[in-house]
Amino acid sequence: MTIGLKQVRLKVCTWLRKKIVDPLLQILSRGAEPKQLAFSGALGITLGIFPICGVTIFLCGLAIALLGSLCHAPTVMLANFIATPIELSLIIPFLRFGESITGGSHFSLTSDALKKVFTGEASHELLLSILRALLGWIVAAPFILAGLYILFLPCFAILVSKFSGTVLPSSPKIPLIQPHAELKVKDLIPVTLET
Repeated sequence: MTIGLKQVRLKVCTWLRKKIVDPLLQILSRGAEPKQLAFSGALGITLGIFPICGVTIFLCGLAIALLGSLCHAPTVMLANFIATPIELSLIIPFLRFGESITGGSHFSLTSDALKKVFTGEASHELLLSILRALLGWIVAAPFILAGLYILFLPCFAILVSKFSGTVLPSSPKIPLIQPHAELKVKDLIPVTLET
């Protein structure tokens, strides 16, 4: 039993390192600004907890396209990936928050309601509950974004100062970009001396 548990723990640790830690170290080693990384991480998590599953990747892509150089695309996508389990756990709190904002009745979350969703027999009440969850997220999102930015800024400042310029071993899938060496024209063309 303990051998199986150790194997599972090893696989989970390997997966976490491969999917989260290594990409984060790659981002930090390339020397991005801590403010940009903090904003991008906060934005990725805020968009990643959007209460409709499967939509967050498109929201992140849209935000990256609209914000351009103001955000760091790999950090937004990594934070979105990290936020996926959190997204599922926050759907009901966003629903309840939206219900309290609108003063609507509580939507009872039963297995029958879930069955109606999967069979396509969703009622008007279910549609209203989805809209209330969206309203809860829309109202909470600016506060979540600001709070995460304030939390992430000192963290990324420390991490960037520690890991920027560090040469990390290259992954077979994601090679590190080598520093650009400047060449001058005179280095390429042999010089002939005329006397």
